[in-house]
Amino acid sequence: MTINEVQDEIIDEMSGMDDWLDRYAYIIDLGNTLQPIPEPLKTPANLIEGCQSRVWIDAKLGDDGRIHFEADSDALIVKGIVALLMRVLNDRTPDEILSADLYFIDRIGLREHLSPTRSNGLVAMVRQIHNYATAFKLMHNS
Repeated sequence: MTINEVQDEIIDEMSGMDDWLDRYAYIIDLGNTLQPIPEPLKTPANLIEGCQSRVWIDAKLGDDGRIHFEADSDALIVKGIVALLMRVLNDRTPDEILSADLYFIDRIGLREHLSPTRSNGLVAMVRQIHNYATAFKLMHNS
């Protein structure tokens, strides 16, 4: 599936939920499906700056040119948000990640239902994922 197909799938899944409590429960359930990041990867280098809760994102470039992320958070709702980002962006090429328009965030109403600090954290997570993609792209092209 393309990035946009996955985003459309998420929008479709959440469009049937009118109540934001249901959406939060869905996001928390998604977070529970995220594999915990191994303890050795919970380093300051992998900690996302700007998040109210602790969020770690690690990335490795596979032989196939795709970036595999491992991510975790110590807060349930944030872990769910990370899981949404992973669902859309994990195992993609640097170019796919850098050219992606993450429209699902606004279409499902996530940004408007987050506190300002959580919203800043979401921006910081996306920025870090882009930073990894940029770094891997530069490494690959050099």
